[in-house]
Amino acid sequence: MSREGNLEAPTRHPLDWKNPDFYDHAKTEAEMERIFDICHGCRRCFNLCNAFPMLFDAVDESASGELHSVPKTVLWDVVDQCYLCDMCYMTKCPYTPPHPFNLDFPHTMLRAKAVQFKEGKPNFRDKLLTSTDALGKLASIPVVVQMVNAVNNNSAARALMDKTLGIHRDRILPTYTSATFRKHATPGDDFPVRDGQRTPGKVVIYSTCYINYNEPGIGHDLVKVLAHNEIPARLLEKEACCGMPKLELGDLESVAALKEKNIPLLAEVARAGYAIMTPIPSCTLMYKQELPLMYPEDADVAAVAQAMFDPFEYLSLRHADGLLKTDFVQSLGRVSYHVPCHLRVQNIGLKTKELLQMVPNTTVNTVERCAGHDGTWGVKTEHFEMSMKIGRPVFNRMKEDDPDYVSSDCPIASRHILQGMKEDHDKEHPISLLRIAYGLK
Repeated sequence: MSREGNLEAPTRHPLDWKNPDFYDHAKTEAEMERIFDICHGCRRCFNLCNAFPMLFDAVDESASGELHSVPKTVLWDVVDQCYLCDMCYMTKCPYTPPHPFNLDFPHTMLRAKAVQFKEGKPNFRDKLLTSTDALGKLASIPVVVQMVNAVNNNSAARALMDKTLGIHRDRILPTYTSATFRKHATPGDDFPVRDGQRTPGKVVIYSTCYINYNEPGIGHDLVKVLAHNEIPARLLEKEACCGMPKLELGDLESVAALKEKNIPLLAEVARAGYAIMTPIPSCTLMYKQELPLMYPEDADVAAVAQAMFDPFEYLSLRHADGLLKTDFVQSLGRVSYHVPCHLRVQNIGLKTKELLQMVPNTTVNTVERCAGHDGTWGVKTEHFEMSMKIGRPVFNRMKEDDPDYVSSDCPIASRHILQGMKEDHDKEHPISLLRIAYGLK
């Protein structure tokens, strides 16, 4: 069959998640078999996540050496190895639409996860870990936060969590704070709005669960950088989780419920001429790609997607319009910078790297490869060792040049990388590095 159709850029079909057939076990398994048969004949994705090596090994070790003799249970084991990073679709696969094979591996895995969720496979741990907003609200209560952080750093407690919950005892977990970002954020002065050709001149910050409950300093640094560049900024009136953790679990009804909480407020500010900014790539991707594919006819979802920006995407466009200040006063030295998968698949280029390299006497060692943590996947006991194996090439490359800073747009990936490097380095989010370079306190 001709591959000429795939000379075009990959396109994405809307997710047919409201169709009852979407959740039919037999029909889903049949589509998995169609997709897996194409994948094992191609094998270009052998060096991505563990889903592909597991599939290829199962085929090679089967009686016939073909997919039809692989046990059905193994096919569903492959689903558990996929964490929906989208890299196979965006960077490797030659059979994505508009190719006649119409191969969308990540969304086939998402469908299978949705089937598993309907069938009751996810356990208490899975539902707990993906309830990031509810977990953050509880863990950030002043008295509770001290207990949570103490438990997460106690070896005996972690051993018990490993045994009872399936959260690996060696995984370094994020700390929680009662000084949440939304509670203590101080947006910058209300400067006159200066619209660029490519960007609105005013910003609404969607803080995300992680920034709000775990690392609010990143959010405060974003506010400082925007204020330094005389960009009026304010917080979204209220917000809930973007839904990405629930999407990765296959819990599409919870994604829909979160969409109903967030989209009306976000659409209102988008139509009022604000850029919407999220400091976490997965959250940005949720609004730019996943929700528009779930709701292709929803005008509010489309308006939000159009207004949504990664911070460095926005700042780079401001620079292109001559509106970004480059009065950097502090060198960053040697920065080892990791590009997260959920940023790479947004197809905006290496905007973070480009801006950091503008800082005088700064070199940026850029690593474009999956670090292996991937949301809640690398926290789980059954996936921890594989997450470290996947990340090993990243850990080694990030060590090069003895960096002054280790950085990633995904702070979860940064923490995972530092754990894998087993070396003492300063970890800073790229927006915090920009704040340092500006000399802001």
